Amino acid sequence: MAQQRPIQLHYWPTPNGWKISIMLEECGLPYDVIPVNIGKGDQFTPDFLRISPNNKMPAIVDPDGPGGEPISVFESGAILQYLGRKTGLLYPGDERARVEVDQWLMWQMGGFGPMLGQTHHFRIYAPEKVPYAIERYTNETNRLYGVLDRRLADRAFVAGDYSIADIAIVSWAKLWERQGQQIDGFPNVKRWLETILARPAVQRGLAVNAADRARTDLTDPAARAVLFGQRAK
Repeated sequence: MAQQRPIQLHYWPTPNGWKISIMLEECGLPYDVIPVNIGKGDQFTPDFLRISPNNKMPAIVDPDGPGGEPISVFESGAILQYLGRKTGLLYPGDERARVEVDQWLMWQMGGFGPMLGQTHHFRIYAPEKVPYAIERYTNETNRLYGVLDRRLADRAFVAGDYSIADIAIVSWAKLWERQGQQIDGFPNVKRWLETILARPAVQRGLAVNAADRARTDLTDPAARAVLFGQRAK
């Protein structure tokens, strides 16, 4: 069997980027990191838009895709599913077990990511502190942590065995302090976080290009315009 050629990971160290660097480390797949400096607008270059038309990272290009032909994949949840199917790891083949994982992956994609992202925005990045927005999103974030805490009350991981659902969720949950939450109020989440963050592959995934995280200067008006001021062209 031919050796797997490196997957190209178009990446910046954010919660959505971490999902894929962690998954690649967990699967032991070779990969090359192609930085996408989101504060400088790299996500709007023609080359990147050809593989990620929503101008969001992460995205991957797998030179050894289905049928041995290259394939590009964008959207972090879709990438996690693709890598799980490709390797047979962290994404069960049994349909009932897979539905469990998919439900919680979609919960993260549709709620636990977007709502926490809005909490970050209004608590940290918004030029004006809007009390209603801060309260609204901080409260919704709290509600979602409550859902996760109840789910973890009688199980080690969110969907049976450790899976892509846990990887997707932990990448956002590790930032609970920025979201105005008290982790001691969610003891099952706290235990789960400690367990997953202790995994060597998770630590390696979080360390990928970690220094770049400080390179996005959100006090720079140009960076703010790139990140927060985009409209349809």
